[in-house]
Amino acid sequence: MVYFLLAAVLVALDQLVKYLVLTRIPLYGSVPFLPHILELTYVQNTGAAFSIFSQHTWLLALTSGVMSVVLAAAVWKKFFAHPFGRTALTLILAGAVGNLIDRILRGFVVDMFHTLFMEFAVFNVADICVVAGGIAAGIYYVFFYEKLEGAARREAPGGDSDQNG
Repeated sequence: MVYFLLAAVLVALDQLVKYLVLTRIPLYGSVPFLPHILELTYVQNTGAAFSIFSQHTWLLALTSGVMSVVLAAAVWKKFFAHPFGRTALTLILAGAVGNLIDRILRGFVVDMFHTLFMEFAVFNVADICVVAGGIAAGIYYVFFYEKLEGAARREAPGGDSDQNG
């Protein structure tokens, strides 16, 4: 399925960037990336967003594992029938798996993107996937779910055919 291939590519990209940071930048070291916008800074995060729950890495790993299974099932079972909705779930899945790998293998998540134009937490590719997927899923659900899911379900074999009655 194309969605699981997309998730695998995103997880591989996340892990590749993390590997490059681990092998080329010392802990808390920085290298320029996009001048005046973004630098690569190697940080170890044992918590979640903004380092919350930093003393509970095991709980975050468990939560990420459970959510990865739930998201994979939702993509597989076509919880959202429309490709936009499934792509949003796939992005969240890729981010959850990317950070889960770090928590299991390293006991911390490797973060590296440090914004220079504003004060913000250091983040990684998996975080970008989770945020972009979450925003896309929210937009899809709020603005398009009724129209697109209804149309997708009517077109699917065995879907509701409520148009004649």
